[in-house]
Amino acid sequence: MRHHAIPGYRLLLLITGVLTSAVNCPNTGDRESDRESPVLAWYVFAEPSGAFRGAAKRCSQLAGGRFTLVLKPLPTDADQQREQLVRRLAAADPDIDIIGMDVIWTAEFAEAGWILPWPAASSKRVSMERLSAAVESARYKNRLWAAPFTSNAQLLWYRSDRVKSPPRIWHELIEKAETFGSPGTLQLQGQRYEGLTVFFISLLASAGGSVLDESGSGVALEEAPTVEVLSLMKKIASSPAADRALATAREDQARLAFETGEPTFMVNYPFVWSSSRQNAPKVAAHMAFARWPSINRHHLSRIAIGGLNLGVNASARHPGLAFEAAECLASKANQVIAAKQGGLPPTLETLYDDPEVRQRFPFADSLRETLREAVLRPRTPVYNDVSLAISRTLHPMRDIDPVTDAKRLRKAVARALNSEGLL
Repeated sequence: MRHHAIPGYRLLLLITGVLTSAVNCPNTGDRESDRESPVLAWYVFAEPSGAFRGAAKRCSQLAGGRFTLVLKPLPTDADQQREQLVRRLAAADPDIDIIGMDVIWTAEFAEAGWILPWPAASSKRVSMERLSAAVESARYKNRLWAAPFTSNAQLLWYRSDRVKSPPRIWHELIEKAETFGSPGTLQLQGQRYEGLTVFFISLLASAGGSVLDESGSGVALEEAPTVEVLSLMKKIASSPAADRALATAREDQARLAFETGEPTFMVNYPFVWSSSRQNAPKVAAHMAFARWPSINRHHLSRIAIGGLNLGVNASARHPGLAFEAAECLASKANQVIAAKQGGLPPTLETLYDDPEVRQRFPFADSLRETLREAVLRPRTPVYNDVSLAISRTLHPMRDIDPVTDAKRLRKAVARALNSEGLL
């Protein structure tokens, strides 16, 4: 694996604690004093509602002239975001101060030396009262590397005018969907991309299994739960209720299909709620929600957590101010705005009881319950390679051979763990 070490002077600052003290006392002589009112750049995906730009403006105002925070939009596609960031961070680009990180990037960026660990005092503040899975997504090797900002997890969406109560088990869901007698009654993600990996990991966790062992350096993929999950995935894809275009379906394709009014069930993220209300009010009038179905009656469903964490570039010119600005961005006030305006679920648990958040998320209780039991995707610096190994082995789902592909999957993940490339 290629490691990009922290420069010697910054490592010395970390060891002596000067960088830590700079977060609380930004004018103590570190690089914040290089010039007046430095401009800090926050690289993050192009959030369309303006919630992120508003957060940057508010934090700049609260800084009282000590820094100005500007937003630098990244592509909406997560793979393109990561590619741009990896190239710039590997080149030690000092123009990046704060990074809007997908929750799956923590281990990779930390191991490569591209982000700084959070100082002790502020790490406690940005971890308090947060969802435990969100905090864990920002941790690596017992250190906090990012501030949990927004969260996310899938729910089961269904038509309440057709179904009195949602099926609790996946096999029951398939049987119920098939009673409607048309392809596409059940919408989910089956294209060869991260969404397929998330689907598999969530099913596997729901069956009591995991991709990697507890150390994160070895393959788990226990035979019984893995074969059970692969059998279920094949059954879903082979069902007459599945969409004929399942092999090319992503979240947005599932959303658009559901908004036509034809499908009855959909697995997707909370953004579909506001989208249906805006684009398909007749569908939204009968749109209900529930926790993901379980694999079997022995385990509750457990879903892979998503969301956005805020990290500080190891090559930033003003790291102390960057930590301060990132902590401001992840504050309660900005999480409320991100939820209310942008539809992005918060990481602060208490906000799921906030009236403004509940007005935007009538499904707040189901989402919080899901997030409390959420699991992490494999916490490894080579997660990207692991994800590709999973999605390539299991695509298309219709062609899965459960026993054979369980063995192939173990070999593919083992090879991924030995990968030397980060791209």
